[in-house]
Amino acid sequence: MKRIIRPLSLWMLLAATLLAWQSAAAQELPDFTVLVEEAAPGVVNISTTRMASRDSPTQGFGGQELPEIFRHFFGDRFPAPPGGQAPGRPQERQSLGSGFIISEDGYLLTNAHVVDGADEILVRLSDRRELQAELVGSDARTDVALLKVDAEDLAPLKLGDSDSLKVGQWVAAIGSPFGFDHSVTAGIISAIDRTLPRDAYVPFIQTDVAINPGNSGGPLFNLDGQVIGINSQIFTRSGGFMGLSFAIPINVAMDVADQLRDDGQVRRGWLGVMIQPVSRDLAESFGMDGPSGALIADLDPDGPAARDGLQAGDVILEVDGSRVHDSSTLPRLIGGIAPGSDVELKLMRDGERRELSITLGDWPDIEPATASRPEESRQARLGISVGELEAAEREPLGIDGGVRVLDVDPNGAAAAAGIRPGDILVSIDHQAVSDPDQLIEMVSELPADRAVPVRLYRDGRSMFVALRLSVE
Repeated sequence: MKRIIRPLSLWMLLAATLLAWQSAAAQELPDFTVLVEEAAPGVVNISTTRMASRDSPTQGFGGQELPEIFRHFFGDRFPAPPGGQAPGRPQERQSLGSGFIISEDGYLLTNAHVVDGADEILVRLSDRRELQAELVGSDARTDVALLKVDAEDLAPLKLGDSDSLKVGQWVAAIGSPFGFDHSVTAGIISAIDRTLPRDAYVPFIQTDVAINPGNSGGPLFNLDGQVIGINSQIFTRSGGFMGLSFAIPINVAMDVADQLRDDGQVRRGWLGVMIQPVSRDLAESFGMDGPSGALIADLDPDGPAARDGLQAGDVILEVDGSRVHDSSTLPRLIGGIAPGSDVELKLMRDGERRELSITLGDWPDIEPATASRPEESRQARLGISVGELEAAEREPLGIDGGVRVLDVDPNGAAAAAGIRPGDILVSIDHQAVSDPDQLIEMVSELPADRAVPVRLYRDGRSMFVALRLSVE
């Protein structure tokens, strides 16, 4: 009997321990019910209508937009039914998104891409009221849009501080995925300060919260029920939530919203520089301890940077005391400062740390210059053939010298550095290149087995590469 009782007692003890552990774990999980009850009235569904031609290849039966699944199989050749509407007749196209109320007087935030090109914007509240919304303004660079509705008894959401976020903290989203109003999903912040392609001005919040089409423009909450971001986009291979979700920090969004409401436009600080990342070899070639900062590859000759003394080859390390971790950090720091402000830069130039004060300009639209071709000289140590540049080729780039790369030995040092045919070399190891003969002389004096910076133009854009010559 004793042999039977002991094992049973042990199993009972283990079962009790497991139940106690599960109960304790459950108590530590967040409860979102209060958050949802309080915040849901401030979240809205947004639908937009715009007039589009029946000739659009993405439209199918009855003028409706062709679903993605059919475009996948049939491409743009999906047939229209007999008796369909005549080509060229305007059609209504609707898109669904989310948004949220930020003030009692009717201002709302959503994504710019949700309302882009809309002729009519309809906002549906949680109490089923449907309101026409006015687009106050939108900013494509941050994907933020400010709307205004004329209504009473609105429930604005509480706004938090996105600068105080920590990786691992719980967050929740409320939105209209696939048109299902006020759907709630939850997760954690998996990263902060993310830079995405074509979104240089937004330090995105990355989460594992399930976000689907229709969630765009909806709020991201912390556990205190405060909005800390606007759900903006997902990276996914499935087209659904099985991917990474990204939200615009609320501090960034509110700065944009305030400018749109007060001025009708968004102004950003502008340096007038073209930048590139600092690789490990480039860091060595510039005399730096490691790769960090933003490398100035080129300057607008009429921009603030050129006017106030910044030079190509400078590596910006700090802006007003804020560290420039990499090249993606600089546009956000500069863009967040008002035009006309004086900023203090710490930078590396010719192996020495320096400080420089620059007055920022106002962001313009900039188009890069372009270039063209001529006459040959062989540069054996580099493994390239180069030709002279004519004055007409130099003028668009704003350079006095330089040589064009005509051919590259795939096994040479130039190819290893990433130099390509068509590139224009303008300096090597901080020395200007004037013509092919001078280049030969310069290269003969370069140190072996040490990276040196080479500045070049490619497709009209300036950049640096690190050149390392092998020991002969």
